[in-house]
Order: sequence, then C-alpha cells, then structure tokens
Amino acid sequence: MASAQDTIAALATPVGTAAIALLRISGEDTVNLARAIIGEEPPARTARRADYRDRAGQLVDDVLCIFFRGPASYTGEDTLEISCHGNPYIAQRILEDLIARGCRQAEPGEFTQRAFLNGQIDLSQAEAVMDLIHARGERALAAANQQLRGALGRHMSGLIDALLGVLARIEAYVDFPEEDLPPEDQNRVIADLEALRHSVSKLLSTNHYGNILREGIKVAILGEPNAGKSSLLNRLLGRDRALVSERAGTTRDYLEERILLGDYCVRLIDTAGLNPAPEELERQGIAKTLEIMAEADLILLVLDRSRPTPILPPQVADSLAASRTLLVRNKSDLRENAAPDPCWNDYEQVEVSALTGAGLDRLQDALTRRAKAFHVELGDEIIAINARHADALTRANQGLDSAIKKLKELEPIELAASDLRDVLAAFGDIAGKVDNERMLDQLFASFCIGK
Repeated sequence: MASAQDTIAALATPVGTAAIALLRISGEDTVNLARAIIGEEPPARTARRADYRDRAGQLVDDVLCIFFRGPASYTGEDTLEISCHGNPYIAQRILEDLIARGCRQAEPGEFTQRAFLNGQIDLSQAEAVMDLIHARGERALAAANQQLRGALGRHMSGLIDALLGVLARIEAYVDFPEEDLPPEDQNRVIADLEALRHSVSKLLSTNHYGNILREGIKVAILGEPNAGKSSLLNRLLGRDRALVSERAGTTRDYLEERILLGDYCVRLIDTAGLNPAPEELERQGIAKTLEIMAEADLILLVLDRSRPTPILPPQVADSLAASRTLLVRNKSDLRENAAPDPCWNDYEQVEVSALTGAGLDRLQDALTRRAKAFHVELGDEIIAINARHADALTRANQGLDSAIKKLKELEPIELAASDLRDVLAAFGDIAGKVDNERMLDQLFASFCIGK
C-alpha cells in the first residue's frame, strides 16, 4: 500500500448510470477539502447541500456532503462522503478534481485497511466487510453481520484469555527453574490445555460451513443419459438453462448455476450422462464428473423411475455415500414405476416429475434440510471461519498437541511454554495482531476500490 499519511479518494459505488453515485475521501486534509466544497466549516454527521465547483470555478453538479470527524468515522480519520447524480462522467469529473486538489486515488481495500490500522476493527471484522458485500443468502448475510460486529473476535478473546491463564502459571516456573511444576498443577494445566484444544477443534470444524456460506452448497446432479437431469436443473432454476432433448447424451459437458433455496445459496452442477459402456468422449465426461463428485457437498442421483435401475460405472457407484447422496426418482408423471434396486434402500429418496414439477417442493425441502445439517453450533452466534483462520487454528492445534505431549512426558517446562507462545501468536494472527505487512497488503488488495 502507498503512504498511510496521504488523503485518499475513490468512488464507493459501482461505475455506471444510476440515481446517485458516492465518493469517499479520508485523511488529514479532508476537513480543508470539505470547507472548500461546502463553503463553510463542515458540521459533523450533518448533510449539507452544495454546488460542487472544480478548481477553475466550473459547476460540476449539485451534491450532498456528509463530514465525519475522526476518530468517529469508518476509517478513524476525518472522512467526507459526497453524493452526486449517478452519471459516470460527473463522478469521474469530481474524482479527477479531488486528485487535482491533492488527494490520491485509493487502492483496493485501503479505506478498510485504514480502519484496521487505526483500531476501528480487527482483522476478522475487516474480512467480514468482504463477506457482507458478497453474501449469497440470508444465512451468509447473518454470519457476515455477526462477524462484522465482533463475534469471531470475542470468541478468540475467550481462547486467548484461557491460554494466557495457563501460560502465566507455566511461565512462573520457567522464571524459577529450581522449582518443578507440582504434579497436581501439571495435571490441571494438561486438563486446561486439552479443553482449549477441544474448543479450537470445534471452531476449526466451522471451516467447511464457512466455505458453504461464502461459495454456496455444491450440488452435483448425476444420472444415466436421458434420466432427466437437465430437465430437473431447468425446473429448479425456474427457466430453461440446459438443452433438453429426447435423444440420450445431450449433455456432454457440465453446466453450473446458482439458486437461492431458503436461507442458502446452492450451486447446481449438471454433469454428463453416466453410460456403463462409454465411448471415448463419454469417458472424458465421466472423469470430469468424478472430479465434481469429489468436491461436491451433496449429490443428486437422478433415476428414471419408469425403467429398471441402471448399472452405473463402478468408479461412480463406489463414490456414492448415502450420507451425501439424495436419490431423485424422476418421471413420476409416467404410469410405469419400476421398483428401485434394494442396494438403494439406505438412501434418502424423493419422487419428482421434472416435466410437471410434481414433488419439486419435497426435493427443495430435502435440499434445505441437508444444507442446515452443515451448521456447527457455537453458542447463539453464527461463526464460520475462512481458510486463513483455519490455517492459524491448525497451527494452534499443533502447538497445543506438542505442549501437552511435552508436559505428559515431563520434558523441560520451558519447551512447553515455547509451544504455547507459538499458539498465542497463531491466535493473534486471526484478530490481526501481526507484523506481517505483506499478508495484510494481499488481504486488503482483494477488496473493492472505495472500501
């Protein structure tokens, strides 16, 4: 990132024609810019209408300005928000004029980075800003809002306090090496560390749920050629997306679409038909289907209920665990009803007609129920960590494992203390108590300009 001392400016709304556009300014020269634009001392948190004139005195637009005096602002610095008419040319004219007056074009995420560096938010809250912007579904929105309000930070504070309590007891004996840790104290320390390890593991288990909230539940739609997979995809989408034909094998590649189902985003992936005796092109399709299956959270196996249960390619059949497979018996509108093979008795089954929509509500209910099953309870708050948090927590667990092992094997206590200091550093990485400038730059660079 460029100098944190610069006064920065950026368009905070998407480029394009709209009712309004919003520009944001932050930095020590903001108050002087606000005086020049408004024509008076800017009152804090009060909307002021003004004629925006460029440095040459040319009228650009009729704008609305709100000044936020630091530290009571998003960034912790003096901040000015300018609302203008949503003509891209007007917004660009104002931005160019602000730069001519001494502002620097903000880099992606720089406003949020300043909020973090100025202590307005911790790093997990900064990440929640991105989650909030990109939330897909009510559950993802709720999780992002709770993290933005410090849910993960509070949870980590509890873990840090517990660790510091144990570390303080151990450090006391490190400072006085002539004294050994009494057996009763050692057992209590080990028990406390094991309880802490359990809490860390529970938090770590929310990583998959967090990925589901951010990316959507990945649902692979499988089945033999002409079983109605593409018709089912179209029915779930409520529109024709996949080509449907009576000729078997129409789908040779895969299609992916997203839908909102209840509180969740669902990624539906229509795969190539599974032929037990495939040709070369079909074999390539099956190989891709196996890749999709390996990454899927849930599999919809679509069977034509009017025909005998098909023989699936062995490598596919071996990957269909009942815990993540839902059997969809399609074409319930037809009179013929072949009994399913007993090998599917342990699988949840739903009968539908992709043609008429019959049974679709039951399928949607089953998908919603499966989605809710991914949620990990951590008190009343929704906590769902991301990959960066998971890496830090994995390192913390490794440090706890090592410390517990050393204490049980009566190794020098300073070695266990060193492991626990590493755990403390890993905890600090989540909240942002780090000195890794490169990591911070990479994180905030993924933000939008103006955020």
